[in-house]
Amino acid sequence: MWGAAGWAAGITGLLVAMPFAARGRLPERLATHWGGGSGAPDGSMPLWAAAVFPAAVWAALVLGVALTRRWSGPGAGAALASGGVLLAGAQAAVVRANLDRDDWRQAGPVTVWVVAVVAVAALAGAAGVLLARRGADPAPAPVPGAPGLEVPGGQRLVWLARTTNPWLQLLSAVLGVAALGGVLAGLGGLIGAQWPAAAVLGLTSLVVLGCSSVQARVSGKGLEVAFGPLGRPVRRWAAADIEAAWTEDRTPARAGGWGYRINGLGTTVMLRGGPCLVIRAKGRDFAVSVDDAERGAALLNSLLSKAG
Repeated sequence: MWGAAGWAAGITGLLVAMPFAARGRLPERLATHWGGGSGAPDGSMPLWAAAVFPAAVWAALVLGVALTRRWSGPGAGAALASGGVLLAGAQAAVVRANLDRDDWRQAGPVTVWVVAVVAVAALAGAAGVLLARRGADPAPAPVPGAPGLEVPGGQRLVWLARTTNPWLQLLSAVLGVAALGGVLAGLGGLIGAQWPAAAVLGLTSLVVLGCSSVQARVSGKGLEVAFGPLGRPVRRWAAADIEAAWTEDRTPARAGGWGYRINGLGTTVMLRGGPCLVIRAKGRDFAVSVDDAERGAALLNSLLSKAG
């Protein structure tokens, strides 16, 4: 929800800011509609209306998603991702078509822009569905027992825990919107080509998103830790390689910060302070901050005991 809120606010800012940022190079009224046959502009709006109208459409879409209480649903993910890209791309197309024109009737064509924006919006919608579906995976029922729990003969138990840092999700959304804004501003002619900066922002956004959530899974095969809303990449430790498992309280200050940290403690995936599941494999320690870490360690030790 935090990532969605950051995305919603960022898109709103882009929709309003783009026309006003180019105000000195735009006519008093902006062409906002093009005829289907000739491709010539046949409708216009004042600059303020051209900025506010798409922002109002976006606000209505976001409000509709919020009221349905489906921030994490696949349909909501697709609507927010594709709708934001579509409206922001269309706004950039309008600004570019009107740029440096004395009258809105002289605005350039937007057909190529519309086709490209629709294609990119469709891809963004598909990505939104994948992210939402992954985030909506139901957690299994908790494993009964306590530290040193006994696994009945002939039965297999699985422990699964997930932790999310909303602030990192929000930061990822802000960086993603900034990258999108740089690309649209460059394509719209508002600034020179800033592809290196946009690429760095976009890559940083993806890296932060990958570090914003983690899922740990203990089974008869050992331990599996998946990163990000798509569960990629994944680190795996076979049960035969794990020497011991325990819980340990760690803080971001002790771990060296947030995210994926490597220091004297070994490797720590720090998303929130508190109990962490810690394993020692091949002489190296790995810790991940997840809920119910004590039960996960207990199941691992039980499996290791049986293997031994």
